[in-house]
Amino acid sequence: MTPNVKLAFGAGMVIAVTTIMAYVGAGASWKYYLTVDECLAGSTRSEHHRVRVSGALVPGSLHIESDRSQAAFRLQGASGTLHVVCRGPLPDNLAEDREVVVEGQLQAGGLLRGERLLTRCASKDEPRRPEGSP
Repeated sequence: MTPNVKLAFGAGMVIAVTTIMAYVGAGASWKYYLTVDECLAGSTRSEHHRVRVSGALVPGSLHIESDRSQAAFRLQGASGTLHVVCRGPLPDNLAEDREVVVEGQLQAGGLLRGERLLTRCASKDEPRRPEGSP
C-alpha cells in the first residue's frame, strides 16, 4: 500500500469515528427530559438506560436523610407516580412544593435511581405582570 492510500484510509477512519461519536452524543441531548407519564409509558424500553424525568413532588412523600446524602420521594404525573431514590448532593431549596428534574437510571418496577437532582425555578414559569398591576 502506498503512503497516500494509508493516509486516506486513516483520515477516513478518523472522520467515521468522529461522525459516529457526534451522532451518539447528540442523540442523548435531543430531548432534555421526559415527563413522568412518558417515562412510565416507555418504562420497559428505558430500563437500565439514563433518563431525565421532570415532575412535581407528591406532597408528604419527601424523605431526606439527616446528612442530606440521599432523598426518596414520588414524582406526580397526570396518570401515575414514579418512585425516586436520589443519592448525591441535594439542592438547598428541595421541598414538597417544587417541580424537579431527576437524572438517573430507571430500574425494573418503576424505580428511578437518581444521581443528579435539579429544582425548577417556579418564578421563571410564571408570566410576568406589567408594572403597577396587583
